[in-house]
Amino acid sequence: MSKKAKKERVVKEEAPLGPQNVKPGELVWAVAHIYASFNDTFVHITDLSGKETVVRVTGGMKVKSDRDESSPYAAMLAAKDCATRCEQIGINALHIKLRATGGNRTKTPGPGAQAALRQLARAGMKIGRIEDVTPIPCDGTRRKGGRRGRRL
Repeated sequence: MSKKAKKERVVKEEAPLGPQNVKPGELVWAVAHIYASFNDTFVHITDLSGKETVVRVTGGMKVKSDRDESSPYAAMLAAKDCATRCEQIGINALHIKLRATGGNRTKTPGPGAQAALRQLARAGMKIGRIEDVTPIPCDGTRRKGGRRGRRL
């Protein structure tokens, strides 16, 4: 027998993910950051501090064509993936932080925002606070489009 075959195989114990010592029926909170622009939708779930990422899925990861990245369907699939991953880890309640592009661009969330939020709720997640964190400029750079605006 070779030396490799004689070596004992060390069994590594996988450390359990998510919070420990949780009583049944107790809510485990996390924060869902939903960024919905008109080009893509991000669903990014972190712990309460926002430093530790649990899962991040985008609409572009779920559909093939570029024009469908921001669609409500792609956002729904992304949110569904995030919800299943949260259930595996043990997270069952979410605070929502919704963000549009903002700055000197549009302050309106894209088409995927509502679909992603609705899918998280339908997946069995308890929804806590819903907050709009779109960046609002306090004087800034000039908006694109020129003096007479965009002419169609």
